Amino acid sequence: MFYRQSIATAGIVSASVLFLALGSAFAETAQEAYNQGVKYGKQGDVEQALSYFTKAIELDPRFAEAYNVRGFIYDGKGDSDQAISDYTKAIELNPNDANVYNNRGLAYVRKGNLVKAIADYTKALELNPKFALAYDNRGLAYARTGDLDQAISNYTRAIELNPDDAQVYYHRGAEYDNKGDLEQALLDDTKAIELDPGYAKAYNNRGRVYARKDNPDQAILDFTKAIELDPGLAQAYNNRGFAYFYYKKEYGRAWEDVHKAEELGDIINPQFLEDLKKDSGREE
Repeated sequence: MFYRQSIATAGIVSASVLFLALGSAFAETAQEAYNQGVKYGKQGDVEQALSYFTKAIELDPRFAEAYNVRGFIYDGKGDSDQAISDYTKAIELNPNDANVYNNRGLAYVRKGNLVKAIADYTKALELNPKFALAYDNRGLAYARTGDLDQAISNYTRAIELNPDDAQVYYHRGAEYDNKGDLEQALLDDTKAIELDPGYAKAYNNRGRVYARKDNPDQAILDFTKAIELDPGLAQAYNNRGFAYFYYKKEYGRAWEDVHKAEELGDIINPQFLEDLKKDSGREE
């Protein structure tokens, strides 16, 4: 699953939009440094962007949004501790910014602290009850705790607020699948695909649902489509190999998919591998 961040002051955005050039009432020199950080961030030069946001903070230590965006960069670099420190400072300076709580929640998820993550998403939603992204992220955090009902509830609210977000349908479909509600999982995966026909992971998940519904032909079609859209999606090869073996007894194709999944770094279920070796009379 994927959590999403927001960089804010003009509204909510997904992680695909890295930075927004926003106006500020701060000192011109700090603003110039911030604007340079925005420029380099858009160009993908993370180190230069980081240096300019740091300069903006040096010039104006109360520049809350500079802390927020620098935290975003640190989180993207894998330094969740520094990200949390920056987000916390941004919150101290501007305690009513729902976006920063959402971002800090994501950093806590990366640290494995789901309790604090959920608390931050909840605070973001108190500040902005229509924050669909925070509902989605809180749903993902609840799913990781094993509370699938709360996860589904949060995804449902996110969909009510933003019914055109394919990723939330994908997330909710996965949890319906985990609960054994295959019909609802199928509906959600199909909706995700309707909204985003290039969504390889949604095809992969729908294939899993079709397989569980004893429809291997449709499952294989979906796994194949997922692979066409994303040839590096190891799980789709793994799942298709599973379907070829258990449902179709096509050992050669099953082995081909197993080898490709392993090549891409996926872990093959040991029982599946043992059964495949036994029934096919091959070791690899």
